Amino acid sequence: MTINIQYIHMTTSETMNDYVTDKLEKLHQKYDWIISAEVHFEAEKDVKICKMELSAPGPRIFAASKEDNYEDAVKHTIKDLEKQLNKRKHTFSTH
Repeated sequence: MTINIQYIHMTTSETMNDYVTDKLEKLHQKYDWIISAEVHFEAEKDVKICKMELSAPGPRIFAASKEDNYEDAVKHTIKDLEKQLNKRKHTFSTH
């Protein structure tokens, strides 16, 4: 799985890169049909925004969250993506 992380209006953080990569790799182990992930971090006043878009068979899967810190934003975004991936998984049929 290819992971592309972008920081908008803020400096790049290796710690956040490692944290997000670890979380997405765990998600990829569970759903091995994920092709790639686009991650965007933004800072607006006191709010931290995390947006993630996954490429997988079918339409792209997108989730975003606004929290007080980036770790919580990543956790909530991953949780939303996992719900969507679980729904998508049930649409696949085995023949």
